[in-house]
Formats: sequence, structure tokens, C-alpha cells
Amino acid sequence: MRKAHFKVIAAFIAGAAVAGSIATAATTSSSGSIKACADNRTQALFLSTTGNCATGRTLVDIGGTGMNSKAIASLVTPSVVSIAVTTPTGGGTGSGSVYKSSATSSYIITNNHVVGSNPSATIKVELSNGDQYPAKIVGQDPGYDIAVLQIQMGNLPVVALGDSSKVSVGDPVLAIGSPLGLASTVTSGIVSALNRPVSTGTVDAQSYVNAIQTDAAINPGNSGGALIDAQGRIVGINSAIATLAGGSASGSIGLGFSIPINEAKRVIDEIIATGKSTRPVLGVFFDTTYTGGGAKIGKLSPGEGAEKAGIPVGSIIRSIDGMKIPDTDTAIVRIRSYLPGSVVTVVVELPTGGTKTFKVTLGSAPSM
Repeated sequence: MRKAHFKVIAAFIAGAAVAGSIATAATTSSSGSIKACADNRTQALFLSTTGNCATGRTLVDIGGTGMNSKAIASLVTPSVVSIAVTTPTGGGTGSGSVYKSSATSSYIITNNHVVGSNPSATIKVELSNGDQYPAKIVGQDPGYDIAVLQIQMGNLPVVALGDSSKVSVGDPVLAIGSPLGLASTVTSGIVSALNRPVSTGTVDAQSYVNAIQTDAAINPGNSGGALIDAQGRIVGINSAIATLAGGSASGSIGLGFSIPINEAKRVIDEIIATGKSTRPVLGVFFDTTYTGGGAKIGKLSPGEGAEKAGIPVGSIIRSIDGMKIPDTDTAIVRIRSYLPGSVVTVVVELPTGGTKTFKVTLGSAPSM
């Protein structure tokens, strides 16, 4: 049987502007479940950070023994927003999540390809209750497909942060966003695979993601929305869908890809703090003409990790920290999943024959 080839494509595109200021951090829950308070009259859910509820509300335990999709959707949907981008020549829509909120303003996380790079664009964020607010771009990172927006509206419910390193294949998940502009849409599925090397975008705005793959339905407009685990915590930012070669992004075929929240969080926090972000650097230039297996090193960056470790030019990277490297994109995606300063184990096939293992300390460089 012939092997099917597919092209991974970004789910939606638009354009944008600038801003910044620190607010209250969203918290990571390390317990096995999340406590929420259900309003006895409306049944609306509110996150409980203390495990106690006010009069008129009942404590609800979410995610202790499996996915309570109804309760989680009710709890998380108010933290997920719709994003509309308008340019002089058109525009588009996408999704986002409330990451931090103070008394006066809130930070929204989304995909870079949702807001785009048109300086003439205007951006509006719509909350789940229908209220709309103009948004400014705090910062963008095309390499990780991350953007942070800010709106002048405070005290919004923030999404609880999960730990994407604890996600396993088969775990139930919900995708929440605005596919085709349909706000507060919830779809369910499982984690289909981990560490999928996904490359999207154009040559001048290429993103590389060590993605979580899911079969939860993701369609154009879901970009930037939340992938939620059984405890009601965000574990990924929905970023791309796949289509067979020659196809289009007209609908979900059960191949959706999300940026792991642990990978995204570093970039997001850097953008909020400084308006910019960094990326880890191995210190090599890959040979783009090489068509064999692995990733061939065509040139070394002077003074960077690979040169310091003694990796020779012409070596072919076969694995990084035990993960097999079949091609250049996989090598780039794998490196970008680490923090700058991390020490990684790189196994290469030497130009003179044989293999050798090197310990490389990753450098740091400004993102695109």
C-alpha cells in the first residue's frame, strides 16, 4: 500500500500592532483534580483556588476519575476568546485564552499566524459573553507561532495551566475555540501522538513545533484556542491542522496539532516581561541540499555549543537525547523544545565514519 503524504498547514491567517505591562499570573495546578464552585441558580462554574465556595455555590471536583466534559466546558469556556483581525484588504478570525488578568487589563495568548504582521490591521477580542475590546500586540514569535495580546479589561477568568510533559497518548482532551467564527465551540477527542515535528508558515515566518497531535476536531478559526486536559487545564495551544497533499484546510480530518503549553509558556512569559522572546541555539547551519536520513551539519556557528563540544562539520545528527532524527525539520523542532542553556546529548555519524556522542550546551538567540 502506498504511504500517504500530508502537508501540515496553519489553520488561519490575519494581521496587527504593539504594547505591554505585568498582571496577575495564571497558576499551574499540580493536583489530580481542579476544584470549582457551581452557582446553585445558574449552574455556572467558577474556579476555586482555596477549595471553598461562597454561600449559594456548591463545590465541584473536576477530573478526579476521568473527563467530565460538561463541567470542564462550563468552567473553561469563559477563559477562551474569539479574535477578529481586520486589514485594509480583508482579515480573518481565530481564538485565544486569557493567560493573566489584573484589575485593569488582561493578557491573551494566541498564535502568531492569527494576528499576522500587517501594521495597518486592527484586532478585536470578543469574550464568551459577547463583549468586544480592542487589542494591542505585546509581542510575537513567528518561530514558535506564539503571540500575546493585551486588552484594557481586567478581572477576567484565567485559564489554569497544565503540565504538557505529563500528557500521554490516549488521554482525553477538549479543544475550545471559534472554528469558522463560531465562538465557544467545544470538541472532544484524545491525544493521538506526542512530539510530532510540525513545520508551518512561509520562508520568512517559519514556525517549528514539537506538537501534541489530537483527533479532537480542529478547524480554521480554532487557531490559538485551548487544548484542555481532564482536569480542566490548558496543555496545548491549537495551532495547525493537516491535509493530504494537494488538499485544502476546509475541515478537520482528525489530525490537529497543538503547541505544548510548557514550550509556549517560556516564550509567553518572556514576551510579557520584555516584549521579545528567545530561542535555544545548537550552533549549526544545516545542509539544505542533503537528502539522506538525519540532519547534516553544513557549517558551525563560531563560539556556539556545537563547536565548543567538538562536533565536526559534515556530521549527520542521528539522535538528540535519545530521540531519532530522521530529517532536518525534526532536528530543528527537537532543539526548539528545550530551554536555552539546556545540556543535550547529540549522537552524530562522523564524516570519517562511525558514530560519536557529544554533550552540547544550547546557546540563546533572539527569536525571529
